[in-house]
Amino acid sequence: MPASLDPRLLRAFVAVAEDLHFTRAAARLYVAQQALSRDVRRLERELGAELFVRTTRQVTLTPDGERLLPHARRVLAAQDDLLAAFAAGQARPLLVDLNSPGLDTGRRVLHRARELAPDCELMARYESGLTGAAADLLAGRLDVSFGRFAGLDPALRSGLAQQPVRYEPMAVVLPEDHPLASLPGVPLSALAGETVYAGAGNPRTREWTDLALRLFEGRGVRLAPPLPMAVGDEEFARVMAKTGNPVLAVVDFPPMPGAVRRPLVAPVPLSPVSLVWRRGLVHPGLTALRRAAERTARSEGWLRRPADGWLPAEDEETMEAGVTPDGRPRPAATGRPRADSGPARPGAAP
Repeated sequence: MPASLDPRLLRAFVAVAEDLHFTRAAARLYVAQQALSRDVRRLERELGAELFVRTTRQVTLTPDGERLLPHARRVLAAQDDLLAAFAAGQARPLLVDLNSPGLDTGRRVLHRARELAPDCELMARYESGLTGAAADLLAGRLDVSFGRFAGLDPALRSGLAQQPVRYEPMAVVLPEDHPLASLPGVPLSALAGETVYAGAGNPRTREWTDLALRLFEGRGVRLAPPLPMAVGDEEFARVMAKTGNPVLAVVDFPPMPGAVRRPLVAPVPLSPVSLVWRRGLVHPGLTALRRAAERTARSEGWLRRPADGWLPAEDEETMEAGVTPDGRPRPAATGRPRADSGPARPGAAP
């Protein structure tokens, strides 16, 4: 017995078995009768069984042919179902991680992608952190995320591809009664002596904590010790009121009760955001997301760095490798990851 059978041979067999006439079966399949006869003979050789009795007046099924027919029909039906599932316009839903509700970058890219590809189902989920998302991307449980690509372990990056989206200015979230809350922008030097929460201890946001450590180094800013991730505005406000610690965030971090958000300045620290997906993924929704990211970044100037912008050297190298001189993302080979990524979001809470 062969290890496998070409479905084309089974389709030829079923057509003849149903019509019991080679000429009519060939016309039904839009093939020459000689080619159809050749496929049937090949199937008989591979199975080691005679499937038809042929005379000058008629064609009939042998017992082996009658035994094969229901199996062949099931195989062909399964193949038709498979092809239909992947036909144009029938792609499976694409699962996109937006990190945290209320964050603007990923949400705007997703909304624009839905406009560009209305027939694609682009489903959003909200789970903080690219490090956590990367494992799901590689395992096929997730399709796309946003985050700081350079902050991932090289072993994770090797299985992922990315496209730069934004240099997002960073901010600090302060209790309303904090001495720095009255400033329109908080100089980094003003954080000296402060203890700032940046997701320490959260295994899903390690790339964000790493970015914070690089930013705080040499500036006299302490990293707040690990805390369970606060979920929801009320819990966020409670933990902030209890600890009094500022929270490192980005400028589009959503408003929180009892707190104010202030941009960081002098210099302006940047959180590098990339669209990240599993290497080799092919899906019309991914195409729409990449196009949406490129158009939104261009129209909003997201890939233009401020003159006083701060970025770790590794992030600068990986982001610039993926951006053309005029500020557009370079085309990323789907089969080979580029070296840059986006910001891990600051998690959900202090």
